[in-house]
Amino acid sequence: MAKAQAVVGQSGGPTSVINSSLVGVVEAARGSSRIGRVYGMRFGIEGFMEDRLLELSGCPRGLLRGLRRTPSSALGSSRHKVRDEDLPRILEILKTRDIRYLFLIGGNDTMDTIHRVEAYCRRQGYELAGVGIPKTVDNDLFGTDHTPGFPSAARCNILNVLQAGLLARDMQRVDKFVIYQSVGRDAGWLAAAAAAAKKREADAPHLIYLPERPFDRERFLADAADCQRRYGWVSIVCGEGLKQADGGLVSASQARDKFGNLEFGAMGGASVALSLHGLLKERLGLRGEFQITESLIMCAMDRAVELDLEEAYGCGREAVRLAEAGRSGVMVALERGPGAPYRVRYGTAALAEVAAKSKPMPPEYINPEGNFVTEAFLRYIRPLVGPIPEYASL
Repeated sequence: MAKAQAVVGQSGGPTSVINSSLVGVVEAARGSSRIGRVYGMRFGIEGFMEDRLLELSGCPRGLLRGLRRTPSSALGSSRHKVRDEDLPRILEILKTRDIRYLFLIGGNDTMDTIHRVEAYCRRQGYELAGVGIPKTVDNDLFGTDHTPGFPSAARCNILNVLQAGLLARDMQRVDKFVIYQSVGRDAGWLAAAAAAAKKREADAPHLIYLPERPFDRERFLADAADCQRRYGWVSIVCGEGLKQADGGLVSASQARDKFGNLEFGAMGGASVALSLHGLLKERLGLRGEFQITESLIMCAMDRAVELDLEEAYGCGREAVRLAEAGRSGVMVALERGPGAPYRVRYGTAALAEVAAKSKPMPPEYINPEGNFVTEAFLRYIRPLVGPIPEYASL
């Protein structure tokens, strides 16, 4: 049987390990008896519609090895929302290039894109195997235990909060609080991960506020005042998507991207951290600081987790295996085995479900007071992020 071509693209925000998935696809496809050329989309589906493709089949092995430890999206990314009128153009290029295998690495919106393209091709009688490869630091993809990119970004948050906590502890005669804001949209996984920095009761972080629980300003002020009295300072972690009981954002931003997702703190809107900083200053008379890393944790290769790199690579290879076996309309999923030690296998989730759902933190991972995580969450996160350094204390 004649070989057909494959194309792979990267979409949405990057991660430290997304290129490991790309290399997994390329290397598995180069060894396939069904796949000929492997193309890479320049700047996602947006570049694909401009026929901007790189041939990756002949990439030197040394370059591929280097890409496995290179952060950000090597092909270039896009947040273009595919419209119905885009689909004929996409099909035209697929036919012209004789592409029968489509792989996209991304999150919910990316899975929606590949689902729509795969379904359209099916309706038009064009045989196409479309397989999604999970990627997002937010860890909010439905159908998978965790998402490649999340462990490394989580570790970055943990180390930031740990080390900023030491600074705040020793500067408590100057600043009485420190607030660390994490990305994550409506999911609190990344903010919650900071709890793994804590070894003793007095260590940072003292309080963690997550979008999954309504934010109560008076309760927050009482929590912060109590910690400040006990420890002399207070370390606070918050998710960017924090909401009040009436659904209003703690951040003042109302800007949205092309997919309708809120862009927190954009267009001049106040960030959550800045809002909380103002509350502590005005209501409690405390001086302190806030820290917002935004996208920096998405490309911190110096803090990438080896497990994350390997799983991202494995997801890329598994996507090719599934497509070769005739599977389509699915995303590669990581399925964790029960208990310890940590082990994982590759499974699948239907693209239609992944595109339509998100995965918030379950209630059992958040304490009853809504200001920290539970031991169950710590058991979940610790195997993913690797050993956390311990620093000496006088």
